[in-house]
Amino acid sequence: MPKMSRLTAAGLLPRREFIRRLSRSLAVGFALITVSLLIGMAGYHWLGGLAWIDAFLDAAMILSGMGPLSQLHSDGVKLFAGFYAIYCGIALISTAGIMLAPLIHRYLHKFHLEDDTND
Repeated sequence: MPKMSRLTAAGLLPRREFIRRLSRSLAVGFALITVSLLIGMAGYHWLGGLAWIDAFLDAAMILSGMGPLSQLHSDGVKLFAGFYAIYCGIALISTAGIMLAPLIHRYLHKFHLEDDTND
């Protein structure tokens, strides 16, 4: 049986537990960003022949939605860049959802509790 969280008198999770939940979500989000950035850096460095700093810059630009900066010369690195860009679009939306989920959940829960008190 799953562990039940303690609720405050208002029906919300206590602030300390909420902060712990938010911290976990932020840590998972930052880990996903880091792994995504490392994948991009490795691809641009090994497939594109870019220096590590240039690979970091291109991967960060793609991951943030800005687009690449360096000229890509081989078909392999162009394919990688295309698939990496698609992955980054999905990763960006997913990471934002993971990081914002506790805040949205708390807001909706609080809104629902306030709605119940008006009935």
